[in-house]
Amino acid sequence: MIKVKICGITNFTDAIHAAELGADALGFVFVKSSPRFIKPSDASKIIGKLPPFLSKVGLFVNPSIEEVRKVMDMCHFDFIQFHGDESPSFCEQFNLPYIKAISVESDLSLLEYEKNYVSASAFLLDSFSEDARGGTGKIFDWNLIPQNTSKPIIVAGGLNKDNLNDLFNKNKPYAVDVSSGVESHKGKKDYNMMQDFILGVRNASL
Repeated sequence: MIKVKICGITNFTDAIHAAELGADALGFVFVKSSPRFIKPSDASKIIGKLPPFLSKVGLFVNPSIEEVRKVMDMCHFDFIQFHGDESPSFCEQFNLPYIKAISVESDLSLLEYEKNYVSASAFLLDSFSEDARGGTGKIFDWNLIPQNTSKPIIVAGGLNKDNLNDLFNKNKPYAVDVSSGVESHKGKKDYNMMQDFILGVRNASL
């Protein structure tokens, strides 16, 4: 069964709708330049009201140690997602499972990442952009997704209900991560779009 992560949660209504629709994980973005940035205090309130068996993921881009620890103290995550140039030693020091995001370019060598980030729980493959780390709404060349990797692969970048079949015809990743593909506008999820996306993933997993 392919897992679904809804990323860029900014309010409780979207969070609980995603949970009710069957999302496996929710992502909270702690990057102030992002249109989906959420204050740690607001994320903490949302997380405290969520039902069990739903993974909560905190997303950072090149944060300081103090920043991560401060947010962790307020928000009880299940995973941290590092979306910048964080070193393996940086990612490992928080005693929490982490996902390492990789911006996919034509010269991607996942073997190098596997060798360096041996402690990562999974790798998230996202579209490369010089302007933003994630949330671009653009897909990358799915033919570049390596096969037979030692870590679970999460695919992000421009996914929506209409291109899921194209992805799954080429690959069956461990999980998919969607943000803009289920939004009515940046930072606000659309119930019907989330429903269609999650149903699309579930049907493809049968």
